[in-house]
Order: sequence, then structure tokens, then C-alpha cells
Amino acid sequence: MEEIKHYEPFEVDQHLTANSRYYAGRMGSRFYVALRDQQKILGAKCPKCNKVLWPPRSTCHVCFSELTETVEIGPLGTVETFTVVTYNEPVQPRKAPFVYAVIRLDGADTGMAHFLDEVDLDEVHIGMRVRPVFARDRKANILDIQYFKPL
Repeated sequence: MEEIKHYEPFEVDQHLTANSRYYAGRMGSRFYVALRDQQKILGAKCPKCNKVLWPPRSTCHVCFSELTETVEIGPLGTVETFTVVTYNEPVQPRKAPFVYAVIRLDGADTGMAHFLDEVDLDEVHIGMRVRPVFARDRKANILDIQYFKPL
């Protein structure tokens, strides 16, 4: 009978770089170009259930209809929920403390998570009215809205 060899696990410290491009699709492209070039925020309007989704997508999550129409929404919105981040981790986009909030823009039926800034952390609350602050150097991505701040 052949003897079975046992091997101990070992770790290799290596770092991989994967360069890639992401296509945002027809609706995403409209959204990001309008954000970059006109500082307009677009939502996708469902022709069947009339929901307006932000950020826009190609399929309605309510009735699964194809979405092709965009409408301007906001720019003002309401904080639906939030969290205050009080610790630092390497994967976080900012140094703590900072606030992530789900913002539902006026005219939209859905909200999206983004940064809330220029606010006392103790005064953030659900129902707070906010407006976007646009980045000076816009690049057609979601950080063209640098953050939202209270009215």
C-alpha cells in the first residue's frame, strides 16, 4: 500500500492588479453624461407602473418592464436612513467619522446611498432635507455628486 503524504498549507503574499472597463449600459450612460455635462440627475420612469427609479436602470424592479425613458429628478431630496461611520478601515472611501445616507430625490420612488457632509453628526436625522454638492472636476461617475448637504 502506498504511503499518503500530508502537506501543510502555506501562504503567498501577492497583490494582483486587474485593469478593466465597465460599461454602464444605455440608461447608466445617459445618467452619468447628464450628471457630468449638465449637473442634472436623471431617473428612469416605468411605462407600466409609473415608478421613477434612481439611479436609472434598464428593468423596473417592481413590474420587470423594460425602462427606456429618463426624467429629471431632484436635485433636492430626503434622508430615508443613515449610518455614522466612526472607525477607519482600509476599504473605506473616507476617513472617519463620516455619514452614509440613503437619499430619495424629489420625483423618485427609490433612494440611493451617498455621502452626507457639512452637517453636525448629532443633527443627522431621517426626514432631513438635502441637496447635492457637485464636484468641480466631473468625470461621469457617481462621485460627480461629491456629497449631499442639509438645506
